[in-house]
Amino acid sequence: MKYNYKHCIGNRLRCMSRIVDKEFRATLKDFNITESQLSILFALSSSGKVEQGKIGEILVLERSTVSRNIKLLEKRGIVIKTSDYRPEIELTTKGRELVTIITPYWENIMDNLMAKLGNDGIQLIDSLEEKLT
Repeated sequence: MKYNYKHCIGNRLRCMSRIVDKEFRATLKDFNITESQLSILFALSSSGKVEQGKIGEILVLERSTVSRNIKLLEKRGIVIKTSDYRPEIELTTKGRELVTIITPYWENIMDNLMAKLGNDGIQLIDSLEEKLT
């Protein structure tokens, strides 16, 4: 065998992702929201009304993941979606309020992760992301 299983890049990156997700999940459960949903909310917060497919491109999420999460957020009145062939989505007032409420919690998690990783760790993440895209 050319590689050892413990060196699998995909698995190692998913493990790191799960470690980070665990920190977010602990806080987000109080808001009944997932990490993917939070990413969608933040993307909509900065972009405004946008075609649903564009969110998947921006966040590198599968179309089904975006659709499923948009439906859940729409059901809760956090986003609104047009019925166009290529639907556009945007935050509702309730959604904008949720982003405002969650942001300080997110910033606290980010502060903790930044402290653990330091500038060197962040630069390594930036470098890996650049090499993989």
